[in-house]
Amino acid sequence: MASSSSLSISQAIVAGALNHRGSTNSSDRLPCAASCPSRLGSARRRLSRRLAVQATAVETLEKTETTLIEKSVNTIRFLAVDSVEKANSGHPGLPMGCAPMGHVLYDEFMKFNPKNPYWFNRDRFVLSAGHGCMLQYALLHLAGYDSVREEDLKSFRQWGSTTPGHPENFETPGVEVTTGPLGQGIANAVGLALAERHLAARFNKPDNEILIALYDDNHISIDGDTEIAFTENVDLRFEALGWHVIWVKNGNTGYDEIVTTTIGYGSPNKSNSYSVHGSALGPKELDATRKNLRWPYEPFHVPEDYKEEAAVLKSLINGELPAGWEKALPTYTPESPAEATRNSSQQCLNALANVLLVCLGTPEERNVRFGVREHGMGAICNGIVLHCPGLIPYCATFFVFTDYLRPAMRISALCEAGVIYVMTHDSIGLGEDGPTHQPIEHLASFRAMPNILMLRPADGTETAAAYKIAVLNRKRPSVLALGRRDVSQLRGTSIEGVEKGGYIVTDNSSGNKPDVILIGTGSELEIAAKAADELRKEGKAVRVVSLVCWALFDEQSDAYKESVLPAAVSARVSVEAASTFGWEKFVGSKGKSIGIDRFGASAPALKLYKELGVTAEAVIAAAKSIC
Repeated sequence: MASSSSLSISQAIVAGALNHRGSTNSSDRLPCAASCPSRLGSARRRLSRRLAVQATAVETLEKTETTLIEKSVNTIRFLAVDSVEKANSGHPGLPMGCAPMGHVLYDEFMKFNPKNPYWFNRDRFVLSAGHGCMLQYALLHLAGYDSVREEDLKSFRQWGSTTPGHPENFETPGVEVTTGPLGQGIANAVGLALAERHLAARFNKPDNEILIALYDDNHISIDGDTEIAFTENVDLRFEALGWHVIWVKNGNTGYDEIVTTTIGYGSPNKSNSYSVHGSALGPKELDATRKNLRWPYEPFHVPEDYKEEAAVLKSLINGELPAGWEKALPTYTPESPAEATRNSSQQCLNALANVLLVCLGTPEERNVRFGVREHGMGAICNGIVLHCPGLIPYCATFFVFTDYLRPAMRISALCEAGVIYVMTHDSIGLGEDGPTHQPIEHLASFRAMPNILMLRPADGTETAAAYKIAVLNRKRPSVLALGRRDVSQLRGTSIEGVEKGGYIVTDNSSGNKPDVILIGTGSELEIAAKAADELRKEGKAVRVVSLVCWALFDEQSDAYKESVLPAAVSARVSVEAASTFGWEKFVGSKGKSIGIDRFGASAPALKLYKELGVTAEAVIAAAKSIC
């Protein structure tokens, strides 16, 4: 009968290296005649030759280990080379050069469970240079992950394979983050470490707190030697950032330089000796080890301290939200003071921070000081949320600066990381800073991106709803476009409506047959409401619709969408202080779109709205022209 844990030949080679280092099973010990007491004669002879025997045993063991390590490393190399060759596509160079690093990490350092890839206390491996993913696939295969079998290696870069051309966390268990876009992986690793540090500060007792990054300094890029375009001193750069830098001169075969551990650590008399390699410590030495490591417990005892903290940690690991958390969100009425939605956002964040881990930093401080680093900021947030589903990171900047943040946001959408992107100054409403800071095409571009929620709330109620949606959507990121100028708290806005993406705010028609439908988002929903009031004075039946999130509205049933935007009503006007691109989907061929299909200008906000034609008067004129 075949064993359920049977290994391929290549797996067996590495498994031998893994097993012989930490096994206590006598059958796993390496054969070494010189270390066998029965071969040494009398006790006196054993005593007189003890040092020589120990030296011979260690030397033989080291030679055997070196041979086995070389086989393991070359197995990694040739699995990568063979897979690339079969696919006739890929990057063999990095796996060939980094195989020793990978072997040492998986053999000596990393804690993982191939049969439970999502075991929470695992070490996380990030391959920033994602094009070299065959290194990671080879390591996962050799470590025994079911997600990368031999047939998967043979299907590298093919349709339906779990070994795509770059590591994808949503495709391959064992891959922590999606990498490939430049600069993402290292920042993802910082995010993972930040999440670990945050959880450790809350739940851990004293333990190791370290992030290790291995930099493959091979001097080659797609253009040739890196010297033609890259002259910075990487060592000094990372030292300036506070890292402790160690340069390993020989990363190809200098395994002892790459990593050194102490075998039998904690044993006062047997650590760092061959005698602890494959034999039990013995009662006396075991007792001495307990005292040395300050372990006062009986055998097989697992301490059950900190039960309450354990329950909280478990809920975070499982991504469970506290019951009634949404009740912490602030509420608004039409009588509430007018305020900018960015200020409403601040109130929502502060409220949620009391019930959810949405703000990460030190235990004493809610915010992470990212500085002006949009690209790294987003990638770090990706790492945080991919580390622990219960951690809900947000990051914030001006909406126009998503131009710098976009690669990380796209990766959020691709790898299903529910980051909350708080984007303020969402239109020409920011005023005097001018067109460099005024987003025009950005709403349309994010509405076109798959698996991301682009929300543009109109007032406090819709902002609170947007946060509720963002928190609940753990498998897709949310972008909140928030305004700078004060807006009224509108009558008819609702959390339930926003959850559907689009809904009726006000309507004086009957039978689902309004004369005209006015559609708005964000600050311009107030403009639509004012236009509706004037048209109703003239006897028009007018429906005002808030279309805060197109993606959510598209997910509703046909019957619901028909109840909001009936097909029989072709008289429709949209108003939004941004590009009109895409609005034809909702206003139809006979409708009108009030928007901005040019860059903005430097002037006070109200002057800009008037000069660029985003006004209630413009909406009224458009409505009268079609109904």
